[in-house]
Amino acid sequence: MQDIRLTAIAMACLALFPSYTTAFWRLPCRGRSGLARIDPIVEPGKASSHAHAVHGAGGFGMGSSQSELLESDCTSCAVTEDKSAYWAPALYFMHTNGSAQVVDEVGGMLAYYLLYGKDIKAFPDDFRMLAGDPFQRNFTWPVPDPPKSEWTGGQASQAALRQKAIGFNCLNYKKTPEDSLHRHHMPDKEYLDEHCTDGIRFELMFPSCWNGKDSDSPDHKSHVAYPSLVMDGTCPEGFETRLVSLFYETIWDTYAFKGVDGYFALANGDPTGYGYHGDFMHGWEDGVLQEAIETCTSESGVVEECDVFTIQTEDEQRQCQFSIPSELKQENCHMHDDGLPGGMSIQWGPERAIMKGHATTTANAISLPTISIGDISIDPNTWFDHHATSTAEATTSFTSTSTSTPSPTPTAVTSTVVDPITEEIIYLQRDVVVLCDENGDTYSTSTGPLRTVSSTITTIKETSTAVSYVKKDTVPEPVQAAGHARRHLHHRHGHGHN
Repeated sequence: MQDIRLTAIAMACLALFPSYTTAFWRLPCRGRSGLARIDPIVEPGKASSHAHAVHGAGGFGMGSSQSELLESDCTSCAVTEDKSAYWAPALYFMHTNGSAQVVDEVGGMLAYYLLYGKDIKAFPDDFRMLAGDPFQRNFTWPVPDPPKSEWTGGQASQAALRQKAIGFNCLNYKKTPEDSLHRHHMPDKEYLDEHCTDGIRFELMFPSCWNGKDSDSPDHKSHVAYPSLVMDGTCPEGFETRLVSLFYETIWDTYAFKGVDGYFALANGDPTGYGYHGDFMHGWEDGVLQEAIETCTSESGVVEECDVFTIQTEDEQRQCQFSIPSELKQENCHMHDDGLPGGMSIQWGPERAIMKGHATTTANAISLPTISIGDISIDPNTWFDHHATSTAEATTSFTSTSTSTPSPTPTAVTSTVVDPITEEIIYLQRDVVVLCDENGDTYSTSTGPLRTVSSTITTIKETSTAVSYVKKDTVPEPVQAAGHARRHLHHRHGHGHN
């Protein structure tokens, strides 16, 4: 059954690209080298904020570089000379009980190498790049896309081309296939259940115009640009060097969840698909990719027809796995009981997301600044989570600390929080009680419940938090704890897109 399904996929791929495609090859990556919160480009040396489905080099890790990838003893892709790393956020099904289950990939990932343009170059040493924007939660251009012949002005801008480089293809092999990059958002579950009987194909086109000098840039995007038609067309000024064009394709078995209550979301907390993105780190052996570009000009897309490559079996591809770092080994990214791995919150948009890991599930959760008193630092957020849940409980617990200590009066801590999009200031209060000994050293503290006081519109960005504390037999003047709070948005509302 699996072979039949993969054959159907291969036949559908023949119609994937426009008729003007002259030469290309499909690089199958039947094995997934790992699923983990790792991103050595955006978040090197530490756990990433969200989980990625990774294909390619077995030497992939938090601090990967091209040299380290080339030292890998395996790859989960078909060509053994390619130790590149290909990764993108995994797709999860969000169950009504709060758990997140990764959706199965069908046939792994395909990386298309397309020979668009003239005088095509292989990726330079240490080359890396990103495509897509993980913070995006809407499509800011006309829907549906107008004909490409009408792409002028803003429609042909890099901002527009980046959003148009993402596609979600509803698969039903009994019907005429949809065009590549046909739809720029992920259909909702109702639509997927009804129409996409063979799953959904995620598509991502990478920029292929290069500035000719930089192998990377601070945002991992500015050294490259899209041609005027996303896949093909004219390169913009300053980016005239044409690189081999790279296109990711991954099929997810969403139909396996037909009739199950819940919804789908990307690992970066995106249930819309607008924030789909991908990373690439070059790891081809020296000279191999350029030789293939110049000699492997078949229009069939069959990678085995390129004599430059050494092809390994699908079983060998599936055996290649990278080592999970010790700090992530206990994290189950396949089935996560408490929401998305890393605690990534779901944000529906249309505002740009504020991606934060280990977020609460409460809508519009607030993070208050740390309170500093002498050498003591108190985080009211974490203390509140583990101690008294009301002012009364806090007062009672402190009264019993010492018979000579009077019942302290809770002090209202006011924190102002700025919405970075609307510039709305939200005034919040917690009742904070801090007890000190005769020397002024803190020996216990607690906070009451968070509550909204008032709000107004302003452009003020910096604020401070005032905290009063109680000392034995005396009440000193309030001390000021400078703070800067930030609002963490958690929007959740449905979209009617199909």
